[in-house]
Formats: sequence, C-alpha cells, structure tokens
Amino acid sequence: MAGNGKVLNLSELSQHSSRHDCWLLIEGKVYDVTEFLKDHPGGDDVLLSATGKDATHEFEEVGHSSSAKAMLSEFYVGDVDSTKASDDIATTATPNQTEKNQDNRSFDLWLIKLFQFLVPLLILGLALGVRFYIKTPSFP
Repeated sequence: MAGNGKVLNLSELSQHSSRHDCWLLIEGKVYDVTEFLKDHPGGDDVLLSATGKDATHEFEEVGHSSSAKAMLSEFYVGDVDSTKASDDIATTATPNQTEKNQDNRSFDLWLIKLFQFLVPLLILGLALGVRFYIKTPSFP
C-alpha cells in the first residue's frame, strides 16, 4: 500500500492497533503492515505488540536485513508530526509498560547468562563421556 504522505500524530496511530488494521511507527514514518501480519517471519504478535508507540528500537534491535528495510516502502502511510511526537510518546508509555520491559530484559539477561554457563558444561560433559566411552574396554 503506497501512502500519500499524510502527517499523523500518535493518537491517530494508536487507533490502528488490531489484527485487521495494524500500523507501526519506525524512524518517524508510519507503515500499514496489516497485510504483512500473516507473512511476518517473527509472527503477527511481534508486530501487534509494537503498535501505538515508536517501534524503532524494537525494529533495529532485531537486526532486520536491508531487503526487509526496503520492503517497508510498500507499506508507507505517512510521517509523524515531530513537534507533537515527543509529547505523545511521553504520555503513551505508562510506568507499568516500562516496568514490564525492564523485567523482561532482566529475565532475558539472566537466561543468557545461564546458557553461557550451562552450554560449555554440557559440551565438556559430552566430550568427557565420549572419551570415557571410547577408552573403556568392552567385555565379551
């Protein structure tokens, strides 16, 4: 859907946050990704959770390919009014959302550290098990 370059604010953007009408704000530009929900490799829930706010951080954090970034132009609707965007963004993020994001990040970091500890132990245990199995003489 090629947009006509409308200038929108976040309250208008937040009205498009369902499976049947899903708009995202990425780098100051608004995209209607409704038709892409079913094709998104990460699933539609990822996109739906990013509606109604600036999703630039989430988009960049995933590390989308240059072809994925080029694909955005198909879904362009317009731009966000930058004079109101900072006020709107400040009022859209509630303390509960911020706390949940921080909790999720701390859990993710904890999980990563756990795997960084367990994976080498698993590899070491597997290597020792294979070595022991090979050196153990079999009895007839």
